[in-house]
Amino acid sequence: MNSVKKENGKPWRIIDVINWGVDYFENKSLENPRLEIEIFLQHILDCKKIDLYINFENEVSAPDLNTLKGYIKRRLGNEPSQYIVGKSNFYGRNFYVDNNVLIPRPETEILINACIEFLSMKDNPEIIDIGTGSGCIGITLAKEIPSSNVIAIDCSEKALAIADKNAKYIGIKNIDFVKSDFLKQSIDLRTDLLVSNPPYIPKEDISTLMADVKEYEPSEALTDNLDGLEFYRVFSKRFDRMIKIDGALIVEVGKDEHPLEAKKIIEQSGYANIEMIKDYNGDIRVLKVMKC
Repeated sequence: MNSVKKENGKPWRIIDVINWGVDYFENKSLENPRLEIEIFLQHILDCKKIDLYINFENEVSAPDLNTLKGYIKRRLGNEPSQYIVGKSNFYGRNFYVDNNVLIPRPETEILINACIEFLSMKDNPEIIDIGTGSGCIGITLAKEIPSSNVIAIDCSEKALAIADKNAKYIGIKNIDFVKSDFLKQSIDLRTDLLVSNPPYIPKEDISTLMADVKEYEPSEALTDNLDGLEFYRVFSKRFDRMIKIDGALIVEVGKDEHPLEAKKIIEQSGYANIEMIKDYNGDIRVLKVMKC
């Protein structure tokens, strides 16, 4: 991509850039090479993914190619593509993101589905989202359940600023953002649903993460600086006074033994009505704890 035209003298088409990008990123051992180049092209060309393939023979201009080269250089320095373009898709919507918030993961959509299913029979449900970050969970629930009232909590002012920006962008009014450190400050509210994707990576495992995660994503959104279970301990302690009868705690969990360890903590506090929800790979991804 050193010139506007390829070596054969023909201009770069969208499909040429995609094919080149897939090969290039594969050679650089990136995990999802096609997704990477698609994210960049969608942002540069201001289009949807399907448009890249519908208009695959369209030429890519010299300024756009230069912009792409800059993005690729940053990506090779381990900066996540979502931070480079400043947005990430979650549940079919784009959310603004920067390095003050965790990048929304597709796996967290399992959490959303569990929440929507649980709340489907409730009128005007009250929802509290702990550690909202970009706001992707709270805002998505507020959008999918217009009759709900959502309170989204985070200890970071910068994260809350991003979440508020996303709420305005998506057009959500049934959500309020509150600054609070959930581990240190009690919350005098009772809710139908307490939902969270908390920091659950053990501190000792941070060094094993991919470079783009450990070097760029906010550490306070990744780990509790302990064993990755501290939030579940606090959830279990506050469960009774924060959740209404017939309400629920729905939380995301980590890999390997983490779901079972989190479940054990909650059970030891006297709550046995726990459903373990698996993702598309068959791994336990979500715990749903009912209050009967």
